[in-house]
Amino acid sequence: MLHASCNCGGVSFRILEPLTEPSVCHCTQCRKQSGHVFASANVPKTAIRFLNAETLRWFQASDKVRRGFCQRCGCWLFWEPLQKDWTSVALGAIDGDTGLKLDRHIFVAEKGDYYDITDSLPQNAH
Repeated sequence: MLHASCNCGGVSFRILEPLTEPSVCHCTQCRKQSGHVFASANVPKTAIRFLNAETLRWFQASDKVRRGFCQRCGCWLFWEPLQKDWTSVALGAIDGDTGLKLDRHIFVAEKGDYYDITDSLPQNAH
């Protein structure tokens, strides 16, 4: 079980099942919201138990996905497809070690021009 939280503690939660598919997203929305790229891993929605969700808010990013963040400190915590039974959890929100290794880069077709991807992980255009 992993514990995770935002900077101010307004959102804290436990992850009750193993996270899967850790990736780095280079899409325009992730870069704008995070300031660079977004590292996350997937888990079934039912495997997240909130200890505190007082300041959790959701932004409807498109007709297919929403993004969860803390309205007090601004930490971005989740990316969630509306029609699926899983959510992506920000790896940076996890308190302590994750035990994960990144699996791939996604949406590299939208990557910023100010950096290069220099590791040997697979790169998906979308």
